[in-house]
Amino acid sequence: MALPSPPVSGGDGMGWFVGEGHVVPLLLGFVLAEAAVLLLLRRRSGRGLPPLDIALLLAPGACLMLALWAALARAWWGWIALALAASLVTHLFDLRRRWRGSGR
Repeated sequence: MALPSPPVSGGDGMGWFVGEGHVVPLLLGFVLAEAAVLLLLRRRSGRGLPPLDIALLLAPGACLMLALWAALARAWWGWIALALAASLVTHLFDLRRRWRGSGR
């Protein structure tokens, strides 16, 4: 049984942009831009997070955004679950690396 679709306000351009999921690719672009800036700063200054840490920092949020995008697009539930699982796995991997790095 499918859940009813939430109403999307047709007259409000921003409501359509967010409600139909068109905002998600824009936000994913911001995440990619953030990664690029962090990598560039590391490359130029030699300081900052290593590339793997940057990827693990941003990947869980990006996976959650992919799950949101899939849900708003009314995709098959398996794709949504896959994106959510990927978010959990990358978050746990990041947490494990940080926990080991803190000397605990």
